[in-house]
Amino acid sequence: MTKILIVLSAADTWERTDGSSYPTGYWAEELAAPHEKFVAAGLAVDFASPGGVLQPLDAHSADPEIAGPDCARHVEHAERALREFGPLLKLDEVDVRDYAAVVLPGGHGPVVDLYRDADLGRLLTAADASGTLIGAVCHGPAGLLSAVDADGRWVFAGRRMTAFTDEEEQLFGTAEAAPWLLASTLREKGAEHSGGPAYQAFTVVDGNLVTGQNPASSGPMADALITALSR
Repeated sequence: MTKILIVLSAADTWERTDGSSYPTGYWAEELAAPHEKFVAAGLAVDFASPGGVLQPLDAHSADPEIAGPDCARHVEHAERALREFGPLLKLDEVDVRDYAAVVLPGGHGPVVDLYRDADLGRLLTAADASGTLIGAVCHGPAGLLSAVDADGRWVFAGRRMTAFTDEEEQLFGTAEAAPWLLASTLREKGAEHSGGPAYQAFTVVDGNLVTGQNPASSGPMADALITALSR
């Protein structure tokens, strides 16, 4: 059976430049919507993280005033999927050759750990070199920053992509005191970042790389990956 690897952050706290600590975790819709679509398409899904650590749920993603009226369903699906899978795989023990796609959901965790995780960097570098599909949504594209070659060159420089925009970070109330802003940093590193209207679904496909801007883009990102797998 064709397998998909979903890589989660292991971070539960985002340290801010003002000295405060912001609790974070996986964003329910960004895990649940792709997982649900992958399983419906007959794909197997594995979960991995640095050290096999399971993040908590980001409580904001369970708040209907923030995450929308379907958030309870997303939370239930995400929690059930993780519970049924059992202990997460350790990222340093994963063989990317076992997977047809690698997917990076968001929540703020990836800007804490995945952006500089060497094991993820090796995995993504190998995946891109072999043409394996790579999907990332919202803050998940921060994980792409980990993929640096032996000469210090970012593997995804020059690629078209999207991610949670600086405008969305400001609207969410987390831009001020953020150590760095994702969209700006992707552009500074050489990505061709583009974005759509705030909090509206927007995806970018560039070869084997499929990125979504925000939680609403989680399902469309998964759809694009499934379409690519069927070719």
